[in-house]
Amino acid sequence: MSIDTTMTSDVVGLTKVAPVSRRGFMSATAAVAAGYTLAAGPVRAEAITTDTRGLQTGDAKIKVGSEQMHAYFARPGGNTKAPVIIVAMEIFGLHEYIKDVTRRLGKLGAFAIAPDYYFRKGVDLTKVTEIKDLLPIVNAKPDAELLSDLDATVAWAGSQGGDTGKLGIIGFCRGGRTVWEYAAHRGSLKAGVAFYGPPVDPANRPWPKSPMQLAPEMKAPVLGLYGGADTGIPVAQVEQLKTALEQNKKTAEFKIYPEAPHGFHADYRGSYRKDAAEDAWKQAQAWFKKYGVLS
Repeated sequence: MSIDTTMTSDVVGLTKVAPVSRRGFMSATAAVAAGYTLAAGPVRAEAITTDTRGLQTGDAKIKVGSEQMHAYFARPGGNTKAPVIIVAMEIFGLHEYIKDVTRRLGKLGAFAIAPDYYFRKGVDLTKVTEIKDLLPIVNAKPDAELLSDLDATVAWAGSQGGDTGKLGIIGFCRGGRTVWEYAAHRGSLKAGVAFYGPPVDPANRPWPKSPMQLAPEMKAPVLGLYGGADTGIPVAQVEQLKTALEQNKKTAEFKIYPEAPHGFHADYRGSYRKDAAEDAWKQAQAWFKKYGVLS
């Protein structure tokens, strides 16, 4: 199969993992009712659900310029000075999986916020049913605007009592790329965790620098978690990024799960690999603790 050059490497990995049968998957109606995006493919009936016990959760509006950006947050109840962790979503918008990850981080003691930085197009990405309809929206997002939206998210968290001196970011798929980009942008970032974020951008994208090109500019330690069976992000590319960071004396670690495909942490999709996902989540927690984001 030839790779469509209009597709970014994260999307190639996404589209080539499909469940063999519908057994163990929700009906489309149930998936939508549960808050998942249909374009992400069939939703596993056993998707992880994290409750809100002990948490304050909700929707927020974050001022970005003259506009309001929607976000979802979760933080420990009664804790005013929780460390701040931004959750950078995949291309599927602010749907249930990203909200659940946000709650998981809240349970770890963080003030976690997932901003909906694709909001300007006026399209609710969670209601889009085909990946091909999502791509023009997410691929048109300028990096400068993305980084500015994330800075606004941090400022909002600080205004709500979050401890922005203990700032982290975690991201999945396209959000994994966002982690690398933000680590090169923000000097006060303590640590980042990138799940299968593409190291290289396609040639025809309007983005100035890929994570690989930004290696000399990294300002925070990043943990990269990748799948050895990812059809869109070759292990050789991950190794190149690792080498570039080492040559520039940047702090980064990588863990590659040999059998795991792209999206192995996405417990709502057929790409989910329980062992890799659980280990990667432990690695992410340890990374945030090591660099002073989580205590």
